[in-house]
Amino acid sequence: MTKRDYYEVLGIGKEASDDEIKKAFRKLATKHHPDKDGGDETKFKEINEAYEVLKDKQKRQRYDQFGHAGVGGASGGGYANSNPFEGFGGFGNTQGQNIRFDFGDGGLGDIFGSFFGGSSQGERGPQRGRDVEVSMTLTFEEAIFGTDEKISLTLDDICSHCKGNGAEPGYSLVTCDNCKGSGQQVRVMNTIFGPIQQATTCQKCRGKGKIPEKTCSVCGGIGVARGKREMSVKIPAGVDDGATIRLREQGEATANGSRGDLYIHLRVKPHKKFTREGDLILSEEHIGIVEASLGTEIDVETVDGMVRMKIPAGTQSGTDFKLSSHGVPHLKRETRGSHIVSIVVDTPTKLSKKQKELLEEFWKGTKKSFF
Repeated sequence: MTKRDYYEVLGIGKEASDDEIKKAFRKLATKHHPDKDGGDETKFKEINEAYEVLKDKQKRQRYDQFGHAGVGGASGGGYANSNPFEGFGGFGNTQGQNIRFDFGDGGLGDIFGSFFGGSSQGERGPQRGRDVEVSMTLTFEEAIFGTDEKISLTLDDICSHCKGNGAEPGYSLVTCDNCKGSGQQVRVMNTIFGPIQQATTCQKCRGKGKIPEKTCSVCGGIGVARGKREMSVKIPAGVDDGATIRLREQGEATANGSRGDLYIHLRVKPHKKFTREGDLILSEEHIGIVEASLGTEIDVETVDGMVRMKIPAGTQSGTDFKLSSHGVPHLKRETRGSHIVSIVVDTPTKLSKKQKELLEEFWKGTKKSFF
């Protein structure tokens, strides 16, 4: 969906002052706020997105020069109206932060609690292992291009000695003599309404209906044991600082049930030269006043290596140049954002006598051309 012009969204002209931008935003935000009768959440998000760009002088300058491509957005393309990680089955906010990637399949848990102190169907059925959370630190380049990382976990895992069945190797499972293989025990409760039968999980077999002839000497018959597990994790290209990857059923194991999930919280180290803004990479390059006046070509450092960039004559300090497709990759798409290079024109602080004379001569000639 094509985004509307930000000035059009706020109903202002391109020459609008900061105060005019703020007033237009407040008026429209009040009118369309979702909590107000007749409010419109979609319009409110659009208004907020436009204001976030136009209130920032640098972002506004890039927007005026390059349009929407100059202000980035979540690396999936746009902050307010889309989830950049939609399709991974995950969940997250719309600002590109604290986003959770969700890999794998799974279902919703039982939401029903016990009745009269009894157990629900979820309690009688297979239980789920605990979730595990770890942190991972990436370099700026690893976050941009993705990487494969190995992690080591210490957690409850399927017992390697008995393969999870709780029986010592060489021995089999037999029908539980307590519940006769049903996995449940029935007890009678006396209430003001009369006797009520209540089914609970068999404590001896933990609902399995079978018990080992001889319990495992490592896990004590529960089927899980504490141990170390190493695994390789694929980090997709374009992740941002604060993102969370969720790997389903890669957490702790439990007897007669599914594993919990593994959550990997990502931290990205700052880069000495680059900063990131959504799908944009930003950097500065310094040139001298002669180069700025006459024009030149410079080598610009990007995440892809050095790129030759032309600087036209008369370039002013603070001018931005766009290197297309050298920014952050878009998830699930074979496209990338841009690299915005801001030019800083350095004024010399130490001049020789000859250099001063030449500049004075140049200045005199410039004054004559003006007058």
